[in-house]
Amino acid sequence: MTPAPPAPPAPRRLVVMRHAKAEQHGPTDFQRPLAERGHDDARAAGRWLASLPGQPDHALVSAALRTRETWAAVCEGAGWGSVAVDEDRALYEAGVDSALDLLRERPSDAAYVVVVGHNPTMGSLAQLLDDGEGDDEAGNALAMGYPTSALSVFDVECPWEDLYPGRATLVAHHVARG
Repeated sequence: MTPAPPAPPAPRRLVVMRHAKAEQHGPTDFQRPLAERGHDDARAAGRWLASLPGQPDHALVSAALRTRETWAAVCEGAGWGSVAVDEDRALYEAGVDSALDLLRERPSDAAYVVVVGHNPTMGSLAQLLDDGEGDDEAGNALAMGYPTSALSVFDVECPWEDLYPGRATLVAHHVARG
């Protein structure tokens, strides 16, 4: 008797997020904090994400102050406690190819990953990953731009190391406003 083939793995979840609204000035661009509105918007993003199924088990966050503060406020709004976080300075300056390389390095057992970074990279990354087979309304919203606190939610059927352009299905897109 031939054994049944293994069941396909459940889709992985990937959220691509642009940081929330930052102050115009800081000691350096890297050290610009979130504006008050940014904190409110990031908490609203967390509440919206918490309304979706699942909870992230891993986050990749640019080491810039505004992205770290965005992630902290998202977790606060969602009520999430322990999520493994990689703060990566390379994501601060990363172009789309480098950001995709960083995503491919996520732990193989991570089922739900959030990446928080900067534009134009995050908006371009979301468009690059989209296979065009997902939610039409979300796809139309994604095409309209990627303002602060924009989030794109994808289902990913492949292991992280096999994540390439057009390998993720857009299931939702949201711009959080507090």
